[in-house]
Amino acid sequence: MKLLVIVGPTASGKTRLGVEVASRLCSEIISADSRQVYRGLDIGTGKDLGEYSAVEPPVPHHLIDIVDPGEVYTLFRYQQDCHQVLRGLSRRPPFNDGTTPALMVGGSGLYIESILRDFRLADVDEDSQLRYDLRNLDRKALEERLLEASPEIHARSDCSSRRRLIRGLEIAAAENKGPVRYTDSLNLELDVRILSITIDRQQMREDIAKRLNRRLQDGMVGEVRDLLDQGVTRERLKSLGLEYREIGAYLAGRKTYRAMVSDLETAIRQFAKRQDTWFRGMPRRGLPVETIESGNVEAALQAVEEWCPPIG
Repeated sequence: MKLLVIVGPTASGKTRLGVEVASRLCSEIISADSRQVYRGLDIGTGKDLGEYSAVEPPVPHHLIDIVDPGEVYTLFRYQQDCHQVLRGLSRRPPFNDGTTPALMVGGSGLYIESILRDFRLADVDEDSQLRYDLRNLDRKALEERLLEASPEIHARSDCSSRRRLIRGLEIAAAENKGPVRYTDSLNLELDVRILSITIDRQQMREDIAKRLNRRLQDGMVGEVRDLLDQGVTRERLKSLGLEYREIGAYLAGRKTYRAMVSDLETAIRQFAKRQDTWFRGMPRRGLPVETIESGNVEAALQAVEEWCPPIG
């Protein structure tokens, strides 16, 4: 099965490009966004659902609005759900004959790589006490502890990442208590092409500021207030990150509106930079990436035509 992956930092125009390409190909989009899975997180996560229906016929999409915001949706669950979607698409036209790719569009690099690199993930919840106990250990100490706890988990962990080492220790601790469920392999051969959107750094800063102002005008503060009214806790808002964390602090009276906007714009810029760094690192992790300018639909379609020539 062919899978066209469109990645890029926030505010780079991923959704618009993906919808245009999917529309021209009569394809479907699988979302790769860790927060767009939540119902009610619309403005803050930039779902832009109107773009999917702005073309005729509307572009079908998957893995958006599938859980309530109070529920914790994990990488484990995303991988399982995405596997189910991919298997379903692979069995029916136009994806079952290799002439039309499905699209995966998003900015959550770890979610994307969990599919493309077929991660073996454990169904283990975060251990807050363990994380607290490990908070002062440096990467070398964490690696030594993981090697002692489980050589097998150590062998398949990213030992350059402190966060992944801590996660490995969580899994090792869970395995010591009893059997741990792991994700099944996709067992589907994917022919993947990855297009990464490039955008001038200054242009990105301007686009982030404009988009933030537009979202605030569209009612993003009200969206967060509605979540609180529905019973989503302030702690949960913090865990949802960025817009929800900063606006939650403003609604709690811990920040002025002006400070909230300034801090949020800075946080979004930093987040975009981290995303860009992740995507630039994908080739080092065995995932070749081609760059494409934001909004260049024709270049994306040309890449698809070279890769999926029509039959006959």
